[in-house]
Amino acid sequence: MPDLHEKLAPIFDEVVARNPGEAEFHQAVHEVLESIGPVVSANPEYTDAEVIRRLCEPERQIIFRVPWTDDSGKVQLNRGFRVEFNSALGPYKGGLRFHPSVYLGIIKFLGFEQIFKNSLTGMPIGGGKGGSDFDPKGKSDAEVMRFCQSFMTELYRHLGEYTDVPAGDIGVGGREIGYLFGHYKRITNRYESGVLTGKGLTWGGSRVRVEATGYGTAFFVADMLAQEGSSFEGRQVVVSGAGNVAIYAIEKVHQMGGKVVACSDSNGYVMDPAGIDLDLLKEIKEAKRGRLTEYAERIGSRVKYVSDGSIWDVPCEIALPCATQNELNAAGAERLIANGCQIVAEGANMPTTPEAIRLLQSAGVKFAPGKAANAGGVATSALEMQQNASRDSWSFEYTEERLAEIMRSIHTRCLETAETFGAPGDYVVGANIAGFTQVADAMLALGII
Repeated sequence: MPDLHEKLAPIFDEVVARNPGEAEFHQAVHEVLESIGPVVSANPEYTDAEVIRRLCEPERQIIFRVPWTDDSGKVQLNRGFRVEFNSALGPYKGGLRFHPSVYLGIIKFLGFEQIFKNSLTGMPIGGGKGGSDFDPKGKSDAEVMRFCQSFMTELYRHLGEYTDVPAGDIGVGGREIGYLFGHYKRITNRYESGVLTGKGLTWGGSRVRVEATGYGTAFFVADMLAQEGSSFEGRQVVVSGAGNVAIYAIEKVHQMGGKVVACSDSNGYVMDPAGIDLDLLKEIKEAKRGRLTEYAERIGSRVKYVSDGSIWDVPCEIALPCATQNELNAAGAERLIANGCQIVAEGANMPTTPEAIRLLQSAGVKFAPGKAANAGGVATSALEMQQNASRDSWSFEYTEERLAEIMRSIHTRCLETAETFGAPGDYVVGANIAGFTQVADAMLALGII
């Protein structure tokens, strides 16, 4: 890892010592700290008031057991988490992830990233994250419902539209949000629609929320391309993942004139030289919760399915990692560089390893970090909260326009901030410093709390 500013190195060492074994959290903290050295030099009040040390310590960490009964009547046990990281800008806001890999370190890394992502949106929301090591894959609807009800039986006491507002993430879609909200409503006897986002359109949800993270990533890349007088038109694109974010990134790239030729799931990837058939992908992954092997079988000989390779082997001009953390490593970055990739933008949370980022930037590949490029989801969640507060419902077109404006604003802030601090064109530096300073200034204004 690169050396940190002399005032920041002891803080990072303390984070590692206080949070042993939480490698993803350490990685997320180091990435921010290595960017903000110039800010610390110019603003000693941030270290004098221990703003950075306080920023790296969650305001509240909640861990609880989640017992539930499967369809055979056997009692199962999972662990639930909610890390309410920072509320300087507003109520805690961040998704819930249901996946076997979830442990406290994953939730803390996601919550820490969320602080700066939410700050960049310009919306009045703080940072938090939650989830469980429960795996909804292969479970019946009844089993998922019983798990969600047990999960919410504990979590509800920590939530509220002015306190903490969860949404979805990996493993938590419209089905799970529905079960969670229904149980919250039953327990509290309140129709507090602003307490969860990602709801269905007929019961308080926002148009574009399903599409928002993927669309937002595509909008951000479009702004990167426009900065150099170009566009998606005719560009070959690779998108990792085949879930919600990937599907709608593919959709918006196609609408903007690009061609996505490959996507992936946990078993492998498909390469379709004609461009991914989005209708078929949605049918398989959204309607049937199926695998990409079926995509290859349905399309036929023009499609190449690879189960033991890397999607980053596929030549492209633009790569959008939209699956999970640390999926794009140094070897993948080297292949992208060798194949002439020009832009990498993160649609997932921290999907690129630090080594890969350094390789990409050294090779002149423009790199957009997730806290900027995938902020569209939480931005539209905040728009959903606005609609819930005013008992209103906006059109798809108006909401998408608002999303595009927010992503354009984030892009502009990143570039202007990077320029100000002597790193022109460095979206990592720009995103980290712009996100940090807004939160840090609010923490100073609020006093030592």
